[in-house]
Amino acid sequence: MTLTGVFVRLKLSLLRNGLRQSAGRTAAYVVSAVLAVLCGAGLVLALVVLRGSEHAATVAVLLTGLLAVAWAVMPLFFPSGDETLDPTRLVMLPLQPGPLVRALLVSSLVGFGPLFTLCLAVGSAVALSHGAFAAVVAVVAVPLVLLVCVALARAVAAGNVRLLTSRRGRDLAVLSGLVIAVGIQFVNFGVQRLGRAGGLSALDPAAEVVRWVPPASAVAAVGSAGEGRYGEAAAGLLLSAAALGALLYAWRRSLVKLMTAPDGSTVAAASRPSRAGSPGWRWPEGRAGTVVGRSLRYVVRDPKTKAAWVTSLAIGLIVPLFNALQGTGSVYLACFSAGMLGILMYNQFGQDASAFWMVALTISSARDAYEELRARALALAVITLPFVVLVTGVTAAVLGDWWALPGALGLSFGVLGAMLGTGAVASSLFPYSIPQDSGFKNVAPGQAGLAWISLTGGMVAAALLCAPLVALTVWLDATTGPAGRLLLLLVLGAGWGTLLTWAGLRLAAPRTADRLPEILAAVSRG
Repeated sequence: MTLTGVFVRLKLSLLRNGLRQSAGRTAAYVVSAVLAVLCGAGLVLALVVLRGSEHAATVAVLLTGLLAVAWAVMPLFFPSGDETLDPTRLVMLPLQPGPLVRALLVSSLVGFGPLFTLCLAVGSAVALSHGAFAAVVAVVAVPLVLLVCVALARAVAAGNVRLLTSRRGRDLAVLSGLVIAVGIQFVNFGVQRLGRAGGLSALDPAAEVVRWVPPASAVAAVGSAGEGRYGEAAAGLLLSAAALGALLYAWRRSLVKLMTAPDGSTVAAASRPSRAGSPGWRWPEGRAGTVVGRSLRYVVRDPKTKAAWVTSLAIGLIVPLFNALQGTGSVYLACFSAGMLGILMYNQFGQDASAFWMVALTISSARDAYEELRARALALAVITLPFVVLVTGVTAAVLGDWWALPGALGLSFGVLGAMLGTGAVASSLFPYSIPQDSGFKNVAPGQAGLAWISLTGGMVAAALLCAPLVALTVWLDATTGPAGRLLLLLVLGAGWGTLLTWAGLRLAAPRTADRLPEILAAVSRG
């Protein structure tokens, strides 16, 4: 049996054995298969309906370009999704690079991703092919699109396999949620701009550029052949074919390097520069300085904490800023950033996981618990307060509404204080564990109810606590001029937020001290 056949059977065996692990995994696979087939069929149908439309080429070319980008980045964000993406598992086998590349390329065609890509390529070819010559070009273009996408993913994975199997790679995988969330905001912004621009014609300039970028050039070649531009059709196919050859060559070089070059585990530790003497954060001595320093180190070093912070910072900036850029926002929408960052106060002990027992040993009274929670709130405020001021100022500058800046800042400070106070109480009453062995699970099995109660109940309580401040802001806005409320709203908001934080910490401290065994058992689970 050839090496290619062996690798295809290996891929199918890995898939079959994975499904045998549990009924839940089998059900998830079946549901994913059904969704992939339905989405692929719907995409083909939509592209076929566009046949003959003046914008068919624009849609097909841009969709192919976006899909190629997805193939390029998915191995970076989901390295554990396919065990065969790691060629270092094969370093001990007597395999030649050429046959290995062919075998891996063919085996990579088994899966939902290649099926969806094939549907897009077929639908695009049907939508753009007019005439016999275009049909012949389509027969070549469809497999070219599929092979370029798969080879692109494989070349990226092989070139970054050392990164993907390291701690930094796991950090990158955890941050995939951020990329998806930010990408959704960009797509939403683009769709709204597209609607105001008058339809798909606004995408024609972008399509004129993308049509010369492989593998979209192969799809564009079908349309060019149908319109009689045979030279452009040949150039588009040649570009995609050249890209496929370059990717296969780069993939082969990466495999040779992985099979022969030493990695970091074979290099003497003494040859590495020492970082032991590098300066770190220096905080005042005492419990407060220790807790603040530890909490901020979590932000930098712990993948889950880092992902939560970066996601909250990015979404907290994007939502008010994008709405302001579209002319539909308000300065008061900057309060959203305070709410996003305030959520990080919830489940404070869960981020410690099993290491919380070391913190629990230092808590023997309500006073100790109060100092612990106060220092954690201070660590969050060290980053949050300047960020909220920055987002509010930028939003006011974009909208040109400087008179609303003090009121928006005061309301943001009130929201942040309410979130810190209710977050401290929720952390003591509804702690739950955050799994560390998975980049895509933020709650241990069986604790989803606790997480929902903690977040939903805490945010509802925070909203009720902020209601008086919101009502006062609306009343002052309606009864007094801008000059009369500049300082008043800012002072009242900051004072109300401080009061709510202090009250929440005071309520949570004795409960934390009394429930230490329950908290330790909850956060150490999973």
